[in-house]
Amino acid sequence: MSIADPIAFAVFIVLWLGYAWTTDNRRFRNRISLTRAMNAQRAAWIRNALHRDLRMIDTQIMSGLQNGTAFFASTSILALGGCFALLGATEKVFLVLGDLPLVFQAGRAGFELKVGGLACIFGYAFFKFGWSYRLFNYCTILLGAVPMSGDIHKDPAAAELAAEKVIQMNILAAGHFNAGLRAIFLSIGYLGWFVSPYLFMVSTVFIIFVLVRRQFYSEARRTVLERVD
Repeated sequence: MSIADPIAFAVFIVLWLGYAWTTDNRRFRNRISLTRAMNAQRAAWIRNALHRDLRMIDTQIMSGLQNGTAFFASTSILALGGCFALLGATEKVFLVLGDLPLVFQAGRAGFELKVGGLACIFGYAFFKFGWSYRLFNYCTILLGAVPMSGDIHKDPAAAELAAEKVIQMNILAAGHFNAGLRAIFLSIGYLGWFVSPYLFMVSTVFIIFVLVRRQFYSEARRTVLERVD
């Protein structure tokens, strides 16, 4: 492997961590991210549920969130299994890649290292989705523990605290789901490394550009914050 390979991998990690930190914790050029804007909407949703007697709608929403998380968890574990299958057929795959004119020849050890890194990404995504599913399950339980609207007046402080627990658990679950989804997106850029480290850097920058645009300059963000902007 050339000196460009570790540099490309370092760029990949720095951009990944920088994007995650900016999206989850900071403003980008004084702009609120779509993730943070949706966290505010999650809080508004739970506070509205606090004043509903029948919360079947809320449980259906929670079920939808769990189902989406379970789908991506299953997808990640299948992709992880595919990586191990790829390692088992290294010689055949390496022979195919060796005949392609545009593929940078890194050797068998380099190829196996790249596949191992891809497996780590999918493994990370699976654990994030799995924990997110568990947190959404906890969130459903906490929602069931919220007092009914007719009982709120008996202890308003306790009711508000119960709602706040649901909000924070929901935001935590969404944060882990977003982290897993981010890994899935960046794994697409990672595939460029199988061609060359330079394409790896270009594809990573392109994926980050697309994600930044969706978080800070998309129609979805504008829809959520249309009254704020």
